Parts: sequence; structure tokens; C-alpha cells
Amino acid sequence: MSPRPPLPPFTEETARQKVQAAEDAWNTRDPEKVSLAYTEDSVWRNRDRFVTGREAIVALLTDKWNRERDYALRKELWTYTGNRIAVRFQYECRDAEGRWWRSYGNELWDFDEQGLMTRREASINDVRIEESERRIHGPRPEAERGVPFPVR
Repeated sequence: MSPRPPLPPFTEETARQKVQAAEDAWNTRDPEKVSLAYTEDSVWRNRDRFVTGREAIVALLTDKWNRERDYALRKELWTYTGNRIAVRFQYECRDAEGRWWRSYGNELWDFDEQGLMTRREASINDVRIEESERRIHGPRPEAERGVPFPVR
């Protein structure tokens, strides 16, 4: 695979770029496209699921976005060092019954020298919301990039 800039070691600027690139990719809801940011043998913990490799990542994301309709995500840099980045995130989606959810979480990321993620660990909590409480409507507009989002 060709390098996937920005590459480690990260600075604050390049870590923010990496986080925004991840947010942009996940908001496409395209499992194949998203999987290209990870090594062939990337290891994930996503909630209570443990997967290894791109094929398993594609399967997990396909299942996720089949269940989580109208998914829209925001990520924010928490901290970084060397080849690691930590983010907090929120996303909103509706389930098959039309109920809306906001999911809060933290992710820990490790990268190889080519800028591909080798490890992703995500802890996620879900809160039921009313449609009127939604605040994430599609991909982040350019004017909101880098703007922190509220905890609640």
C-alpha cells in the first residue's frame, strides 16, 4: 500500500488532519473506502466485538451501517504522541423502528510508519434521543471543522 498521510510521528496539526480525514471517511458510510485506512491485519475492538483484518472490518462496518440508519459522526482530537492518537466522538443514527440514538465514545489509534492504522479500540455508550434533539445532520460543514462539540 502507498503511504496514507499524514504520517507519524504526529504533531498537533497532523493529528487533527488525521482525525478529520477519519471523520470524513466514516461519514461516507462506505465500508470498503473506510477499510483502506487500516493495515491488512489491523486489530479492532469495537464495543463488544473483536475483529482482525480488513475483510472483518468491512463486515463489521457493513453490519453497523445496515443497523444504524442516517448515521452522522463527529470526531475530536483528544491527545496524540508519536504514532498514537486518542479521539472522542459522537454520532447519531436511527434504528429500524425509527428511534433516534446519540452514541458517545473514545477511540485509541496506533499507526504504522505508512500512516495506516494497525490498532483501533473503541468504547461506545448509547443514549436514546428524540428526533428534535438531534444536532448532527450529515457530514460536518467546512465552517464547523475544528469546532469542539458539547459533551451532552
